[in-house]
Amino acid sequence: MITKIKKILVALDGSPNSFRGLDAAINLARYCHATITGTYVLEIVKPQVNEQISSSEKILLEHAQKIMKKAKLKSAQHGILFFDKIVYGDSGRKIVDIAQRNNFDLIVISSRGMGSLKEIFLGSTSNHVLHKSKKPVLIVK
Repeated sequence: MITKIKKILVALDGSPNSFRGLDAAINLARYCHATITGTYVLEIVKPQVNEQISSSEKILLEHAQKIMKKAKLKSAQHGILFFDKIVYGDSGRKIVDIAQRNNFDLIVISSRGMGSLKEIFLGSTSNHVLHKSKKPVLIVK
C-alpha cells in the first residue's frame, strides 16, 4: 500500500548538502502536492524567557533565520508552501521528535561524511534520524 505524502520535514543547516535535501523535498512535494516544514536545530541551550541572549547566540539565531528565509523563497519559487521551525537542542533527537509529534509523513535529511567507521557514509545526525525515527527517512547525498 502506498502512503500519501502530504507533510515533509526537511532538516536544514545551511550547508550545500542540506539544500540538496531541500531540492529533493521540493520535487517530491510538487509531485505529491505536499507542504514542507524546514527545521533548523540550534545545538545550544535555549535561553530562558527573561534571559538576555549572548552575542554569539544572536549570531547563530540570525544565521538560522537567514537559512529559513532562503529555503522559504526557494520553495515559493516552485509553488510549494514552506513553514519554518527553529528549535534548540540535540539535532538528531529534535528532528525525530518533531516528525513524530507533528505527524510528518516523511523526513528528508542530507548525508555527510564523518570520521568514525560507523559514519563513513552518513553524518551523525542523519545516522541517528535513520535509526531512531518511526517515520520514513529519505537521505540525500
